Amino acid sequence: MTPSEQGNLSMREARDRYFRDNGFGPDGGYASPWVELRLGPVPLPFPNTAARKKAVPLHDLHHIVTGYATDWRGEAEISAWEIGAGCGAMVVAWQLNLSMMLVGTAIAPRRTFRAFVRGRRSRSFYRAAYEPLLASTVREAQALAEVPATAPAPRMSDAVLFGASLLGGLVAFVSTGALLVPLAPFGILAGVLAKRQVGAKA
Repeated sequence: MTPSEQGNLSMREARDRYFRDNGFGPDGGYASPWVELRLGPVPLPFPNTAARKKAVPLHDLHHIVTGYATDWRGEAEISAWEIGAGCGAMVVAWQLNLSMMLVGTAIAPRRTFRAFVRGRRSRSFYRAAYEPLLASTVREAQALAEVPATAPAPRMSDAVLFGASLLGGLVAFVSTGALLVPLAPFGILAGVLAKRQVGAKA
């Protein structure tokens, strides 16, 4: 699909296509009680909290309007973009994004910084209503978010704020790990039991 054709889709159509292309299921996995993060072959499940369920639908719309992928580098980029654009009152988005931006600086520093600068010239959807966004076209949503087609030239203030965000990311990464790692065995057990239930019904 060309960028022009993509731009003519409604955000609802683009979201459903995004779900299919990434294997997220018809509801994007929003109703799942657990979310699985994989560190290579090692699964690291964590609870899909009410706060995350509120933030992630808007996060997914950000993927659509920015074009960032859902692999590790793409998630680092979208996290940096969201930090640059602002996460509003979504505390869970600030915490997860700061953590992932720190990881992104380790695995793809230039891409992560460019995404942060691009986000600084954009506006996130975290203060917007979800359903009206779905009714708009992709092109209209991109205009609403003021997403630059490419990363603008960075300013000194961008570098300073990026550095400050990395310090915040270090705190968020350590605190998030301290919360999630002890829960991982329960998440793995829940996943095994869920697969057994599906197998028993088949």
